[in-house]
Amino acid sequence: MKKKVPRPRTDEQAEAFLAQDLSKLDFSQFKTARFEFERKDEQINIRVPKALLAAVKARAKARGIPYTRFIRETLEQAVTATK
Repeated sequence: MKKKVPRPRTDEQAEAFLAQDLSKLDFSQFKTARFEFERKDEQINIRVPKALLAAVKARAKARGIPYTRFIRETLEQAVTATK
C-alpha cells in the first residue's frame, strides 16, 4: 500500500518524515510546482468587469495558483505565442 504524505506542522516533523524510507510513497498525490525566479519590479493597475475577474479567479483556483500568477502567466503566453 502506498503512503500518503502528511502535512507537517513543524520543521522537526518535516525532517523526521524525510529521514525515513520514502520508496513506498504515493507520488501521484503531488502537483507540479512552478517557481518564478524573475524579479517583479513593475506594477500595473487595470479595471476589469466583475464577471471577468471572477472567471479569472475561478480558473486560477482550479489550477491551484494565485489569480495574480494566473494573470501573469496568461500575459506571458500572449506575448510569447508564435503568430
